[in-house]
Amino acid sequence: MNRTALARLLSMSTVVGVAAAGVGSASAAPLDALIAAAKQEGQLTVIALPHDWCNYGQLVAGFQKKYGIKINELNPDAGSGDEIESIKANKGNKGPQAPDVIDVGLSFGPSAKAAGLLQPYKVATWNAIPAESKDADGYWYGDYYGVLSFEVNADMIDKAPSDWSDLQKSDYKNAVSLAGDPRSANQAIQAVYAAGLSQSKGDASKADQAGLKFFADLNKSGNFVPVIGKAASLAQGTTPIIVRWDYNALADRDTLKGNPKVNVVIPKTGVVAGVYVQAISAYAPHPNAAKLWMEYLYSDEGQIGWLTGYCHPMRYNELVAGKKVPQALLDKLPPPSSYKNVVFPTLPQQDASKDTITKHWNDAVGANVK
Repeated sequence: MNRTALARLLSMSTVVGVAAAGVGSASAAPLDALIAAAKQEGQLTVIALPHDWCNYGQLVAGFQKKYGIKINELNPDAGSGDEIESIKANKGNKGPQAPDVIDVGLSFGPSAKAAGLLQPYKVATWNAIPAESKDADGYWYGDYYGVLSFEVNADMIDKAPSDWSDLQKSDYKNAVSLAGDPRSANQAIQAVYAAGLSQSKGDASKADQAGLKFFADLNKSGNFVPVIGKAASLAQGTTPIIVRWDYNALADRDTLKGNPKVNVVIPKTGVVAGVYVQAISAYAPHPNAAKLWMEYLYSDEGQIGWLTGYCHPMRYNELVAGKKVPQALLDKLPPPSSYKNVVFPTLPQQDASKDTITKHWNDAVGANVK
């Protein structure tokens, strides 16, 4: 805090004045003032945060311990749509069922803003969040992402593929699968897009068609397995290679405990990220606690907390460059260099990909994934 800000804080006669001054502000408040105002509110209400998802259990406990503010947890199994509906249903409710903050898929940020359901706030580390993954006015902002990776049964596959083009090799006959149906599942749609981005040498305008051709060739060669890949099918050998988000693949590696041994490979090209975003409800009963929660999540402590759960925080490259990530944690992850060329598709690009891939998978590829 600078001297001017400190003097301004000391001149305020009550914490109530600090809290009132903070409400509706899109800019990061002086941290001491924000802490005081949040403590007076005394509570934060969150929704859809299972403790085993991205290490949220540790983050919730860490925030409560650090600031002495109780976190009221609503419906941990809710989806992004449920979170939005919860804000709508509790517009006039200041009680414990009204969420202060949400953590939702990227597409829900702009639509919730357009519906007037969010309030703006820019955390102190705002500039470190990629521009394509945040609202310019601070209504929503990317928090963490997964990158499409190759989850490999190393007991069956002697040499893991290092890039998308490798999957076409005869070494991987009856081996390659997706973690969803590309006619409906976002993760699989993004996998087709990522493969195409690799084949088109980064040209997003050609990625959809190139991705469909890639999987058509993969299917014709007999390398593609039209089975939705999961940890069980990987272990059984039905789908020895699964294209899926790295945080899911890394979690499978831990869960399977070496039976079989699992390698997680980030491809050299076509490194595509899937982003989740944070936002504060426009009707938050505890707006200052909500802002403090955001400051905590985007601090070094919060970002490393997400990384511990294998979800890559938006400030990942910055933290690695600053040598702030514990070496023991880095050792459990693919090399930091794997993530230096991550591509964050825009919402229009994602919408276009979804439309093209879902409509043309059957006629272009002809594989009934189920």
